[in-house]
Amino acid sequence: MAYQGEQKRDTANSLNVKQLDDQSEEEERSETAKLTRYNDGSVKLRNPNIELMDQDILYHLALGSGSHDLHEMFGDVKFVCMGGTPKRMETFAHFIMDEIGYKLPAGTQLQDISAFSYRYSMYKVGPVLSISHGMGVPSVGILLHELIKLMYHAKVKDPIFMRIGTCGGIGVEGGTVVITEDAYDGLLRNSYELAILGKIVHRPAILDKRLVRELKSLATQDDPYDTISGKTMCTYDFYEGQGRLDGAFCEFTETDKMAYLEKLRDFGVVNIEMECTIFAALTHYAGIKAAIVCVTLLDRLKGDQVMAPKEVMNEWQQRPQILVSRLIKKHLAQMGQLKSLASTPSSIKSPRRFKLVQQESEAHE
Repeated sequence: MAYQGEQKRDTANSLNVKQLDDQSEEEERSETAKLTRYNDGSVKLRNPNIELMDQDILYHLALGSGSHDLHEMFGDVKFVCMGGTPKRMETFAHFIMDEIGYKLPAGTQLQDISAFSYRYSMYKVGPVLSISHGMGVPSVGILLHELIKLMYHAKVKDPIFMRIGTCGGIGVEGGTVVITEDAYDGLLRNSYELAILGKIVHRPAILDKRLVRELKSLATQDDPYDTISGKTMCTYDFYEGQGRLDGAFCEFTETDKMAYLEKLRDFGVVNIEMECTIFAALTHYAGIKAAIVCVTLLDRLKGDQVMAPKEVMNEWQQRPQILVSRLIKKHLAQMGQLKSLASTPSSIKSPRRFKLVQQESEAHE
């Protein structure tokens, strides 16, 4: 009986802690909303200069507030999904189109909206944007500034940003899906550091905890792989910054590397990548709900080089996309939008097959 009493107290304490965390998060979200949202819920910028400009050129997206009707083009966006490579995000665009039942008008196909930027690729599938962000903190930072401004110009209400990526695991087998709970830099600071006008500025790297829990709940027992959540470390480099021995330079030993990786594991870090701190910091500062879902390509405690066959890695990279698609479908269903997307008139039964047929035709011209 005493043991049962202790269990009840522990459960009650856990619930109380969770309630306090939720209350604190809600209060912070409310304060941030005053700075980052208009009364109708649309995105407001923390930059008064933009409103005074004749036009705002989103240079790296090949878009502009004067040259494009951004509200008409993007006003219905609800989800912004980002990943490293153009090919991955083109693949995701076709995948999510099938998943949500979005129909293209007859005789059309998905187009890379930002093709003429020669930097990023962007595809729009109804309420979903699928965009490549390149590799590393600087590339993601540039994209996020312009995407947040795009949300402002398009008068988008309460968008959700999600990064879909790959990473190295720490004590986690290859193929494991990791949902980031907290983002840390190479010094294990929960913030993003930036030099502005000669001064160091730290912005908290905070992700939406409710979104983390919701994504975790969408993993099923039928998935032939594990889905976990934990701390993610961001580095500015793939080799020395991540403690690899196989870069062009290395001034530490195998023993040094393993001691560092063990330290990370003891701290609770479950994966390493190169974008999480800036992604978490800028979305949080903009008051945008955001999440990061990655798949591990290897366990760094067992080696440095990615050795999995290409076919295996291709299948692994679909796993975060599947989880993110479940969340998108759930939200669209709650908003009653799935049926309307599926009922859009179109004579194209399969966009993928349509593209293959078109390519085949072009090959015989």
